[in-house]
Amino acid sequence: MIVVAAGSGTRLGEAEPKALVTIGGTTVLEHALRGVFAIAEPAQVIVVAPGARIDDAERLARGVAGAAADHVTVVAGGDTRQESVLAGLAVLEEGVEVVLVHDSARSFTPAAQFESVVAAVRATGGGVIPGLAVSDTIKQLDWTGAVERTVDRSQLVAVQTPQGFPRAALVEAYAAARDDYTDDAAVFAAAGKPVTVVDGDPLAFKITTPWDLRRAEMIAAEQAPGFAAVSAPAIRVGLGIDVHAFDAGAELWLGGLYWPGEPGLAGHSDGDPVAHAVCDALLSAAGLGDIGGNFGTDDPRFAGAHGDVFVCATVRLVTEAGFTVENVAVQLIGNRPKVAPRRTLIEERMSALVGAPVSVSATTTDGLGFTGRGEGVTAIATALLRR
Repeated sequence: MIVVAAGSGTRLGEAEPKALVTIGGTTVLEHALRGVFAIAEPAQVIVVAPGARIDDAERLARGVAGAAADHVTVVAGGDTRQESVLAGLAVLEEGVEVVLVHDSARSFTPAAQFESVVAAVRATGGGVIPGLAVSDTIKQLDWTGAVERTVDRSQLVAVQTPQGFPRAALVEAYAAARDDYTDDAAVFAAAGKPVTVVDGDPLAFKITTPWDLRRAEMIAAEQAPGFAAVSAPAIRVGLGIDVHAFDAGAELWLGGLYWPGEPGLAGHSDGDPVAHAVCDALLSAAGLGDIGGNFGTDDPRFAGAHGDVFVCATVRLVTEAGFTVENVAVQLIGNRPKVAPRRTLIEERMSALVGAPVSVSATTTDGLGFTGRGEGVTAIATALLRR
């Protein structure tokens, strides 16, 4: 395991090199090494540190390693990331067959991510990188800065570390490298060697800016013993609101059900305000933005999609972020359709999709406003999550 910790971290705006910046009283490097030493399989751990801070890095690394301190080697890094990785490769012990290269700035990477990468390297015999699906809409710009095209994000992933490789193939790829690449997988692929992707983890984000550092401080505080009882609520509440106008030319989908004979609702997807409000409430409670940010209206994959597509995808995002859904309450506001005869069916359908109880109620606005004039329907949802 090569842990690259030699960067200066100028964008972080701190006086110390990034790896030695503290998060909740513990350095970035120590946080990163805690994940490394939590893996089940023993490994040689090589820390590539700033040349002027070798002693500090070795003291910190051995402190985290404890009884496994004999497995720790600390070397000075180079001027570039590739030079730093080469410095780590140069001190690999005999018998090491799989090499993981990890950025210490991804300090909260779970041990399970290291183990899944190792397993995938052994299974495939090639390079393996963890990645997260890209949720933002991606634009490609021309040389003037004008938007040239929208990139199909279904084929994109945001790459994380550790990146794993068979030792002999990685050493060969680095020996053949003539250009400067941004990650080890690029070096490996440039040598004509295969690279595959396994699922990443949101906790493996990279600390680059002051904003990232603040996020890291909050995570560290939440992981500290006793924090949940004092500062971090185990329960999170989110609110979601969705409004759609009637469209007589569309079919009505409401609460995950088809309503024959009723005018439909306008929208990029099926216009189901109950499903969409539930999604926004869940995302809000988990701190994951909103439905528009995660499933944009300019994404053709979601044109005409039914509410169950969004709800299931949202529940997956919430679960991956470390939450379980306790319950969701939805209030539907509008003159039509009459919800009472099918309320139980809506609750059953939405509860099945969410994996937790969903209660539904309905009301009108006594002829007032948008809904009172019969122009459309509003849904308001409240979600309760548990960390």
